Amino acid sequence: MPAIDRRHTLLGAVATLILPQIAPLARAETPHIVTPGQTEGPFYPVALPADMDADLVRVKGQAAQAVGRVTHVEGRILDKRGNPVRGALVEIWQCDARGIYNHPRAPDFRRHDAAFQGYGRAQADATGRYAFRTIRPVAYPGRTPHIHFKVHAPGVGRLTTQMYVAGEPQNDRDGVLRGIRDAKARESVIVRLGPADGTEAGALKGTFDIVLDL
Repeated sequence: MPAIDRRHTLLGAVATLILPQIAPLARAETPHIVTPGQTEGPFYPVALPADMDADLVRVKGQAAQAVGRVTHVEGRILDKRGNPVRGALVEIWQCDARGIYNHPRAPDFRRHDAAFQGYGRAQADATGRYAFRTIRPVAYPGRTPHIHFKVHAPGVGRLTTQMYVAGEPQNDRDGVLRGIRDAKARESVIVRLGPADGTEAGALKGTFDIVLDL
């Protein structure tokens, strides 16, 4: 056999040995960062409101709109491999623009903005996507701006967490947020809000993907 043919045969054999080991690495999926669980807090509704749709800015039967900067929050419910969790129920609740929760035990409850729903729910579609129309969260004594989230995955379980706003100076002093020791996990719940161009004039928009430990 000519020398050049022997070299080609040898190189082919080496490639055959190496490539099967490389291919699985190329196909391996990078696991997503699991969204850390956080406290539910004391102001989850004691009774669900009559209006609990995904638009918290308007309460059915009221002409007034909630005080505050309208903010669209959307995202996907995923597993660790990035697959959508179809049909997950997503709940959110937060204080109004004055920092008051719609909850009988909340300080200054009687001053709560009656035009702000305060609680809403949405169901993830076939791609795991959900969306809410709410107001930009605000700070109140002891806490940086945040929105509470609770996700119920069909037949799996639930996750309670919180979404924070990027750039808020109180983030560095918030005990609940700083309680997430893993830096990447902590960053995963901090969302950058920007103009909701093409969605609603003057509104903000942010994306908060939630990754379940599945």
